[in-house]
Amino acid sequence: MENILEVKDVGKNFGGFTALSGVNLSIRKGERLGLIGPNGSGKTTLINCISGALQNDLGTIHFKGESIGRLPAHARTRRGIARSFQIPRPFHSMTVLENLMVPLAYVGGVSGEKAKVQARQLLEDIGLADKAEAASSSLSQVELRKMELARAMAARPQLLISDEAMAGLSGSEVDDVLDILIKLNKQGITIIMIEHIMHAVMRFSERLVCLDAGQIICDGDPQSVVGNPQVQRAYLGD
Repeated sequence: MENILEVKDVGKNFGGFTALSGVNLSIRKGERLGLIGPNGSGKTTLINCISGALQNDLGTIHFKGESIGRLPAHARTRRGIARSFQIPRPFHSMTVLENLMVPLAYVGGVSGEKAKVQARQLLEDIGLADKAEAASSSLSQVELRKMELARAMAARPQLLISDEAMAGLSGSEVDDVLDILIKLNKQGITIIMIEHIMHAVMRFSERLVCLDAGQIICDGDPQSVVGNPQVQRAYLGD
């Protein structure tokens, strides 16, 4: 299957600190990829470079064959890359439905009644249909995470980056969010999941990539990656 994302020899420095060095990563269309690594390993920097929050200093990033490394984040979103954030940032003065209508208008140019219909369908798909008219400020943590995913989906992405969507949730809530991500993947969306909850990573991922000190140290099937001595040393120390 063709690759939707190609990261080649990517490097990123902050002053004298090297956050990423020589990162090479190819992701197939429709793949479910888990990205793991200890704190400070470079996971967030890498997804920031992919999504456009940061520009890589070295190397190239191609999405669907197009070089995107110098494109701003909004241009990458319009090309099909969406990201959900660890800490949801809803528009608190708006209803849940209105929160989805913003990206529908911004990315897809959809407004008015058509936007409402599409937003309601997204909420139905994600299990929040009964909260459409509720104030976003009234949502629980798991409902906020679901709304964050729905807002990302409103951009009609082909690649979704899920950044710690399950942090702080209970076991059953983690399963709810996992079910949503797997359902979205079955609709053809490629997903990169960054997550510290290992049982969620193992259930979700078809392939696992581990970063440490800004470099990929292991890439393969989940069982072999978590059993890799280098990965275990990265998490546990020598």
